[in-house]
Amino acid sequence: MNDLDSLVQQARAAFDAAPTAAELENAKARFLGKSGSLTELLKGLAALAPEAKKARGAEINKAKQQVEALLGAARERLAQAELEAQLRAEALDVTLPGRTRGTGGLHPVSRTIERIEAIFSSMGFEVAEGPEIETDWMSFTALNNPENHPARSMQDTFYVELKDASGRWLNLRPHTSPMQVRYARAHAARHAGKTESGQPMPEVRVIAPGRVYRVDSDATHSPMFHQIEGLWLGENVSFKDLKVTFASLVREFFETEDFDVRFRPSFFPFTEPSAEIDIRFGSGPLAGRWLEVAGSGQVHPTVVRNFGLDPEQHIGFAFGIGADRFAMLRYGIDDLRLMFDGDLRFLAQFR
Repeated sequence: MNDLDSLVQQARAAFDAAPTAAELENAKARFLGKSGSLTELLKGLAALAPEAKKARGAEINKAKQQVEALLGAARERLAQAELEAQLRAEALDVTLPGRTRGTGGLHPVSRTIERIEAIFSSMGFEVAEGPEIETDWMSFTALNNPENHPARSMQDTFYVELKDASGRWLNLRPHTSPMQVRYARAHAARHAGKTESGQPMPEVRVIAPGRVYRVDSDATHSPMFHQIEGLWLGENVSFKDLKVTFASLVREFFETEDFDVRFRPSFFPFTEPSAEIDIRFGSGPLAGRWLEVAGSGQVHPTVVRNFGLDPEQHIGFAFGIGADRFAMLRYGIDDLRLMFDGDLRFLAQFR
């Protein structure tokens, strides 16, 4: 075996023994680097005679090609070993059952609002929706709230850094009552011709569901919550109609006949007289306790005028329901905050 054959065998052994790509490159440098064995042999050709240089150069180049071929094979072997190790580390157990994408569902409050809307629609009420940023006039003045009413303070109402045409700050609506105002005024304008011609104006019968905002937060209150305001105005709409309407809502929503409804005297600037509405179930987990679920009352004459209607000809009632409270009662939820934390473990129950 000549010196070049021995050199090729040394390179083969060195390349085969290299466990990593870095060590393989170190072994390559011993043979093919700037100071490697083959490189030094090529440098030594300069000292040979022309004929000897040609023969010796061909032998060295052949040995160099063999070493480079061995280096390429070693690199491929290490790359394949690295790939196999990676595949083993990232192996998937294809015998496991597949992972399906979970199905979504309506939020319990959305389900509640849809259910209440369907019930009132069956009783001839329209559904009105509107802006959540409102003017001071729509939120308070039109509803007979005096200038010094606590609800106008920043401790009770969220205001935004925008002003209306009169220079008052706009607010995040504290109730959906402004939609009653907007709807009734549009209704009055739409049917003004009938009144002028002596024909009776159609009744105003509407509910206004939506998000509202107040500075309040605990287990039963949230800074953002959902309210459904209702309004029924006509020539002979009375508290009797309110009680029948509300009893029908409770009966259909909770799917029971075993309940009582009572009205407790109260005060709201936009109604006179005013009443809180309580319900009591005769059976079930809430049986025996009176539960406050809504505020109501006969619409105040000043408010009717702000609707653009004549309070001598248009009387009726308004009410406000907490949709979140109804959802809590229907689904047995004892903490309002659970519904707005975004915990999928909680929300998945209602899919």
